[in-house]
Amino acid sequence: MSAILITGASTGIGLATTLELARAGHTVHATMRNPSRAAALEETATRERLSIRIRELDVRSDESVRACFASIEQPIDVLVNNAGVERHGSIEELPIEAFFDAIDTNYLGVVRCIKAVLPAMREARKGCIVNVSSVAGRIANSPLTPYAASKFALEALSEGLAGEMKPFNIRVAIVEPGIQDTKMARALTGTGQSIYPQPRRFGGLFRAALENPVPPETTAVIIRQIIESDTWQLRHLSGPDAGALVGWRAAMSDEQWIECNAQDDEGWYDQVQRDFGLNARPEPRALGSTGA
Repeated sequence: MSAILITGASTGIGLATTLELARAGHTVHATMRNPSRAAALEETATRERLSIRIRELDVRSDESVRACFASIEQPIDVLVNNAGVERHGSIEELPIEAFFDAIDTNYLGVVRCIKAVLPAMREARKGCIVNVSSVAGRIANSPLTPYAASKFALEALSEGLAGEMKPFNIRVAIVEPGIQDTKMARALTGTGQSIYPQPRRFGGLFRAALENPVPPETTAVIIRQIIESDTWQLRHLSGPDAGALVGWRAAMSDEQWIECNAQDDEGWYDQVQRDFGLNARPEPRALGSTGA
């Protein structure tokens, strides 16, 4: 059984992965910025007698990363970089801080944690690093541009790291979830206010997709399989829509993709319904209808 450290373990995919791995017999260091949010996780760990250690870790802080990793005496066999923030909106309207937040957490936070584990893994000539990306790491479009930019960076980091680490028997994997039922995904269902149509459109797309929700446990199972299978495969899609979304982009030229996202509302809604069977149009109430 492995000693595994997971970042962003308080909710969503991180929480589901913590439980999935601990129930499989692994020792899990479940890290999060605010351990006071882990009461339910602690209760579950006690009730099920799971080997879960809850630790404070803010991936945005060099000092927090150093302190957390230094407090763990046993070698870390597996690092799961899951901590992330979602920032969405038009490039014009979003404050520059939103772009800094996404990069600092979703990309530089991963770099900090990787640098903390690599010396010991390299010396031991074994280890596994799993980076939780997103289909947004393969698809760039408004209003997810700041989030996608951070995930594109994470994918590039992972691909380069994999080549460095293979001679040392350290596996690197990227997990790319589609739309899954997490707090982050739910935050995208609102229409919000914007001079651009894309935030409203994608609010509808996420709302429609979450009518048949895919639980975060879907990704947790894939992460466990990566860790336990000794696979050297780099990219792993997660969820029934992940392949369809990546394939949607891959089927278009760059210019066609731009035209797809630039078309008028009706054209875009029609294409989404035709390609995915999802009605992303605003609900009547959102248009001001009070009903009969």
